[in-house]
Amino acid sequence: MSTHYYFSWFNGILPEGLMQWLQEDIQDRQSLVMISAQPSDFDDEQINLEDITEWTWLHQANLRFDEYHFIDYRMQKEEARQWIQNASVILLCGGYPVQQHNFLAEYDLTNVIRNSNAVILGASAGSLNMSAKWVTSHNAAHSVEIDTIHDGLGFDPFAYESHSQRDYASFIQGYLFPLSEEIDVYAAEQESAIRVKDGKIEIMGPVYYISRSKIQRISV
Repeated sequence: MSTHYYFSWFNGILPEGLMQWLQEDIQDRQSLVMISAQPSDFDDEQINLEDITEWTWLHQANLRFDEYHFIDYRMQKEEARQWIQNASVILLCGGYPVQQHNFLAEYDLTNVIRNSNAVILGASAGSLNMSAKWVTSHNAAHSVEIDTIHDGLGFDPFAYESHSQRDYASFIQGYLFPLSEEIDVYAAEQESAIRVKDGKIEIMGPVYYISRSKIQRISV
């Protein structure tokens, strides 16, 4: 069974405990494949890894790979599929979850990722797309008029929501409670991560667990 990480967002280096988890779980360091959540947002053909925040987290954690590949619209579909199939680690980057969701569908990458034996990492938008379900809502400052529940890759049987710091009392009840009647929800503040390894869920940092409209703050 693959190991999955759901990152919210980190404004500096990763916590020491999270670095230790990653060092433990990522033994094969041949190839890191990163998938953009802003796949059409580029100015030229060159990719500077130091400009990718998620790459800097891994670099600071002393995780070095033989190969690095960044997938967006500059890469052809078949090449993208090939790199994913051979990846040691797949990282779904942060950005715009709907853009990433549509990009995965357009490039036929969904099943390729699901069938991979790589360690799967998600950051913010990428974590949403890793989960079973996620929500776009005008209450969450998304540019939408109606709330929509999206199907994610479904690596694990829960919904995920990643936030910067907000007033949880006012917004969680507004749009995550209805979803929690259908599926358990983990709503993460910044500086938090969830690891799912062999089906076991472990939490690091401030996360809320919501089930059937009841909310519990988890902070480890």
